[in-house]
Amino acid sequence: MSNAVDRKSWPDYRAVWRWHFYASLFCMPFVVMLSVTGAVYLFKTEIEDWNDRPYDHLSIDGEPATVEAQVRAALATVPDSIPSAYEIPRDRRSAARVIVRQKTGELVRAYVHPQSLQILHTIPENDRLMRTMFRLHGELLMGDRGSNVVELAASWTIIMIVTGLYLWWPRGLQGWGGIAYPRFHKGSKIFWRDVHSVTGVWISVLALFLLATGLPWAKFWGNYFKTIRQATGTAVAQQDWTTGSEKPTGSARATGGSGEHAGHGGSGSGRSRRGGNATMPRGMAAFDRVAKTVIPLGLEHPVLIAPPARGDGNWSAKSNTPNRPHRVNLTVNGADGTIVTREDFKDRHFVDRIVGIGIAAHEGRLFGWPNQALGLLTAVGLILLSISGVIMWWRRRDPGELGAPRRLVNPQFSAGLAALVVVLGIYLPLFAASLAAVLLVEWILLRRIAHIRNWLGLSPSIVNSNCSPGAFQQAAEQ
Repeated sequence: MSNAVDRKSWPDYRAVWRWHFYASLFCMPFVVMLSVTGAVYLFKTEIEDWNDRPYDHLSIDGEPATVEAQVRAALATVPDSIPSAYEIPRDRRSAARVIVRQKTGELVRAYVHPQSLQILHTIPENDRLMRTMFRLHGELLMGDRGSNVVELAASWTIIMIVTGLYLWWPRGLQGWGGIAYPRFHKGSKIFWRDVHSVTGVWISVLALFLLATGLPWAKFWGNYFKTIRQATGTAVAQQDWTTGSEKPTGSARATGGSGEHAGHGGSGSGRSRRGGNATMPRGMAAFDRVAKTVIPLGLEHPVLIAPPARGDGNWSAKSNTPNRPHRVNLTVNGADGTIVTREDFKDRHFVDRIVGIGIAAHEGRLFGWPNQALGLLTAVGLILLSISGVIMWWRRRDPGELGAPRRLVNPQFSAGLAALVVVLGIYLPLFAASLAAVLLVEWILLRRIAHIRNWLGLSPSIVNSNCSPGAFQQAAEQ
């Protein structure tokens, strides 16, 4: 084979196929898990409303008790606790939700009958079904370490989708079969290839959007984003979402998150992150004064009232609706109930507005049920991609080999590829770190062990590296 042939410009179709293969092999288990948990989380509000239905159709004969009395009833149920937030009942027949904080910092939600003050139910916030689901989706129930793993999987899923689009790109088009729709009468191999590629292209934009809008909640990327905002002068005192397993502060923390997804929440109450310095508010009657001011405003449910962190000072009230562009933050004088400040979505920094819109769309709450339907369609498509990819891999692999496409004999340096990798590395720092680690291990160790080298497909291919992408496409279908 000539040197000109050996030094074919990289990447060719086969090289991209290798990247796609390895990215998919790593990502697929995470893609399936995140798709399932994400699909469930799209219906967080509906699921929580269903679970809470025994507490939202109460028999109320007269006027409800004061808010102060409702809060004190919850405090009496949970010894040595202080009030964290009061959720205004959705209507007359709904129980009040009072969130109290124990000495350990754990939050407990108490459902209080607004008239009789009977405690209908109590549950730690972290034990609520959708709270567990969001921790599983965002951090694999492993805290910040799990968040980093999810972020790494999301980063490589982006690579998987981008390389998949390159492999799908029509070459020598002879009809739209296998491009826009699967071919059902060309045998099982072609069928599964078409299901994989056609599904991928139809959901690729939605999947990339979900991945991009999920990154601000990841621990590493979220802190990376904060650093960039500080360097560019776009940082704010309190953003409306948290990163990793960071605890939401104030009223958002108290809710267990209405729209919590990989830890995003936020408030303006000013209390310490873990509530360690919070004390009993002075003048519990301020709950009623603040509620009297907030209720007529008609803010979107759930609406929470939170006392100041250290006993005195201004109170906070917040609409914690999952449709974030409709959220409102209020600072209220507890002594007379007057509104000190009001922050609507339009008043926030444009970066926070962009991220907030992305969060609402990610959770399926930006434009109602069609948003949920698109999210569910994307989740189902990603699961189908994973299943079809595994089937294709298992059928194509030779016995005793992993089944990865062989690398080029002597690939030539590509400035365009290098620039693309640098750009992706800047945007996805964990991808850059993991790529460097993989290449280093491959160069130092894996290529020097013949058995492992052959099993992983690291040995150069004997196939002419000048083969066209169309030829490799045809080979992939056989």
